[in-house]
Amino acid sequence: MKYRYLGKTGLLVSRLSLGTLTLGADGWGCDAGTSVKIIRRFLDAGGNFIDSADIYSKGISEEIVGKALKGRSRDDVVLGSKCLFRMGDGPNDKGLGRKHILAACENSLRRLQTDYIDIYTVHGPDPFAPLEETMRTLDDLVRQGKVRYIGCSNFWGWQVLKASWISDKMNLERFACGQYPYNLLDRMFEHELLPALADQGMGFNCWSPLAGGLLTGKYRGSARPKKGTRIYKRINVDGSRFWSDRTLSVTEEILKIADDCGMNPMRLALSWLLHDRRVTAVIFGVTSLPQLEEILASGDFDLEDEIWRRVKEVSEPEPDSLVKQDLMAKKTTYGEEEFSRHDFFDSKGRIS
Repeated sequence: MKYRYLGKTGLLVSRLSLGTLTLGADGWGCDAGTSVKIIRRFLDAGGNFIDSADIYSKGISEEIVGKALKGRSRDDVVLGSKCLFRMGDGPNDKGLGRKHILAACENSLRRLQTDYIDIYTVHGPDPFAPLEETMRTLDDLVRQGKVRYIGCSNFWGWQVLKASWISDKMNLERFACGQYPYNLLDRMFEHELLPALADQGMGFNCWSPLAGGLLTGKYRGSARPKKGTRIYKRINVDGSRFWSDRTLSVTEEILKIADDCGMNPMRLALSWLLHDRRVTAVIFGVTSLPQLEEILASGDFDLEDEIWRRVKEVSEPEPDSLVKQDLMAKKTTYGEEEFSRHDFFDSKGRIS
């Protein structure tokens, strides 16, 4: 298992992170017994980064993680959880106000059966709670020893920068990382969010790396999602991000490259993400031990630069107007010839 530092922190996490959304999920996840086996096998394989959240199966997922970690060295595990979403019927049982964050953290600690959470992430922005209140409360949790690092998920770039400014102004703990959906079919965060996180010294943990299974090739030739599959059950929730005429066409091009290279499509999709050094970890979810073994075999593979570029080209999203304006300005400033000789971000995620 290979590891990377979480942004500019001194925390090493495995490049593969076990996501726990599917653990204990009724109807489309896996039962508690299988979930515990998956967690322990992941740890035995050298993985140390487990990502959870209070909202996953309304706390059941965290309880399963706590059970699986019994008898294990707590210091060998990097345990993450999140808060934001409604967890009860009361008016303060949601959001990023002080009252809910403190209660949510205590409840997660109880379910996880631990004294501290390594990475505590706010699951999204709260349009009502002042961000100053949120950052102060998270800082208090760090000072109390209940949380080691803090992170954000689904914040816009301007919100990330605002949070950093608040932390600097008030001498509070800064966000150490961000967590976002990112895969070859959904690359919308490359132009603003990824550079913003890199500028702030934050790690980037991406989830949904296989685009609901499309990038594994299991839906190849399908006109519609198959009944009983996870993407079929979620198509009206977030499945439309993956299933469209464009994504089906791009997927076919990526699968052709995998065929040409004699490479497992899953390995190609995961290694493409990890080729960018701005990506700290890829968060994956499984429902069976065979699925886990396939991920483990694919996740430590390092992709060749030429294959990375081929895949990058065929999966390039249509730029929006701001991106087009930015590219035109660069070409006008530096000239067509000089611009064509440089990638502004090289294969390691550094500005060239």
